[in-house]
Amino acid sequence: MKTYLVGGAVRDHLMGLPMKERDYVVVGATPEALLAQGYKPVGKDFPVFLHPETKAEYALARTERKTGRGYTAFVFHASPAVTLEEDLQRRDLTINAMAMDEAGQLIDPYQGKKDLDKKILRHVSAAFVEDPVRLLRVARFSARYHNLGFTLANETKVLLKEMVRAGEVDALVPERVWQEWHKSLSEPAPQAFIQVLRESGALAVLLPEINQLFGVPAKPLYHPEIDTGVHSLMAAKYAAQAGHPPQVCFAALLHDLGKGKTSLHAWPSHPGHESAGVLLVKAVCQRYKVPKDYQDLAVLTAEYHLHVHRALALKPTTLLKLFEQVDAFRRPTRFKLFLEACEADFYGRKNVADKPYPQKNYLLDIFKKMQAVALPEVAGLTGPQIKEKLRVLRLRVC
Repeated sequence: MKTYLVGGAVRDHLMGLPMKERDYVVVGATPEALLAQGYKPVGKDFPVFLHPETKAEYALARTERKTGRGYTAFVFHASPAVTLEEDLQRRDLTINAMAMDEAGQLIDPYQGKKDLDKKILRHVSAAFVEDPVRLLRVARFSARYHNLGFTLANETKVLLKEMVRAGEVDALVPERVWQEWHKSLSEPAPQAFIQVLRESGALAVLLPEINQLFGVPAKPLYHPEIDTGVHSLMAAKYAAQAGHPPQVCFAALLHDLGKGKTSLHAWPSHPGHESAGVLLVKAVCQRYKVPKDYQDLAVLTAEYHLHVHRALALKPTTLLKLFEQVDAFRRPTRFKLFLEACEADFYGRKNVADKPYPQKNYLLDIFKKMQAVALPEVAGLTGPQIKEKLRVLRLRVC
């Protein structure tokens, strides 16, 4: 029996990064042999065990055979006869198909180290096309390593397109799509996740609401980049680079969905795109069972981002109405995230990097003053009367 460190831990070690999770493959063993040594079984579809002390995952070397469409239609075969090379061959990318023995010796039958040095994301074998989740994983790895200069191998791009044409992507369940999409929102370049999906054709299948933004023009005066799809990716990119949480990246990406539904006769103007965008954001979130906090922030950003951009010209009564509409007084933390998403919309354009965006701090300053307003004695007043008195006092501090 031989044990090898495999996958992401080896990749991260070679990149000089901390090894977050350590997964191992055991060659030449049986389930009974591991159980006899105190390992605890956890795998249902194939033999995976937890180390009795470290709790790290140890999987028996295995092969797999596709039996139908989708990412669950596989039969796994594990036995002492399966070699390490056969086990590694079933993995997605060459940079994830490396192993290291107990002496620290690298085993790299598919040239993963070479691709790592060249900053190339390349599939291991033609079996890649059998699992549609791999398309999502490649897109997520692109989001993780895009800023480091990694690119997709041309032959891998071809395979991604083949998977879409074969209908494999149609078999993905919403929860699995959101799982990978969600992870990509915390990566350094979440826009790269969408770019890979679009180039492969998967975006039109999975997220047609975003896909239809590409080619939709905006006014050059406000959007020198012209293309609304490009702008949406730039907004998500800015949010990530600014260090904003994934909810903000999500909201920035979806804020202009309504522009994909406006009349061609009105282009490059998009009257009513805010309300149209609200419906589309809700549809996407319901389809993929997106958490409520993500949906709520994205809906607010779609509906009210133009109000924030015009903040310096708004009357105090309109500002107070905006705070009330976005429920700022009860949800101050979400209100700050909302302003960050609007700021990402502003900076997600060409030729604005050196321009100020005072609207965010302006609104925060006014909001803090209104938030600090305390009600005097309210004995004898009804609920509506108290609310109106509080509104009057808040307007006085503007």
